Amino acid sequence: MMTPHDLSPRQYSLSFLTVADVSPVEAVKIAADCGYAKVGLRLLPAAPNENEYPILTDQKLIAETKAALTDTGVQVADVEIVRITADFDAKQYLGFLETAAALGAKHILIAGNDIEQQRLIDNFSAFCELSKNYALSCDLEFMPWTAVKNLAEANQIVTASAQDNAAVLIDALHFDRSNSTLAEVKQIDKSRMNYVQLCDGWAEYDPSDEGLIKIARSNRLVPGQGDIDLVGLIQALPADITLAAEVPNLELAALPALERAKINLVAMQKLVALAQNEMVVG
Repeated sequence: MMTPHDLSPRQYSLSFLTVADVSPVEAVKIAADCGYAKVGLRLLPAAPNENEYPILTDQKLIAETKAALTDTGVQVADVEIVRITADFDAKQYLGFLETAAALGAKHILIAGNDIEQQRLIDNFSAFCELSKNYALSCDLEFMPWTAVKNLAEANQIVTASAQDNAAVLIDALHFDRSNSTLAEVKQIDKSRMNYVQLCDGWAEYDPSDEGLIKIARSNRLVPGQGDIDLVGLIQALPADITLAAEVPNLELAALPALERAKINLVAMQKLVALAQNEMVVG
């Protein structure tokens, strides 16, 4: 679903949270119908009160999802979410890695939840090492309320891990809320970035951890509808990096998942066109 002005070889991914209310099979079909090349799937709960996800172990659902992927040509970009805590044991995630590999996933979304940085680095590195056996990258997402609060900290940990499948994951909302800069984005080794999550947000917001989490999980805006400099971010990123729509929004949730997915894809394509046009004019 390319617009006339979207001339880049860029691919787009439909993140889990944008269509969290549908099954993995339906998410794949929606992605294909809209024109996304990729999709993100959640295999593990993100919060203590979240239910388990059947796709982690349900072989019938895994097979149905694989069939949908084959039929549509859509690929699984990322699977989520692995949280590295103080008591983290990489080997406890073998089942997760096996399912991720069976689905053809390329990247694992990682969150850092250990305030002891050296231990976090060691455990992240160990998980990267294990994930290599499944041809998966480990993409560390910084979030202001976690132990990895900004882009600089994420890049430091990824670099210190000394693993070639370690990467930094930029979420536009967290990027904006963490006072990270476009100059920092431009300094990141391109081989350390695999995909970026896009959404928008207002300039005024509740800066408490509770407020940040609430917005991140249920009140993000469609790209281009808020105050975040998404055009500048896109211009600072590698030209071929995958852009993923991660836009959980309680009001948008009233719309059919297919419509939500379409709205966000068109919005991202328009931003890419703006970014390209500004670079040409400049």
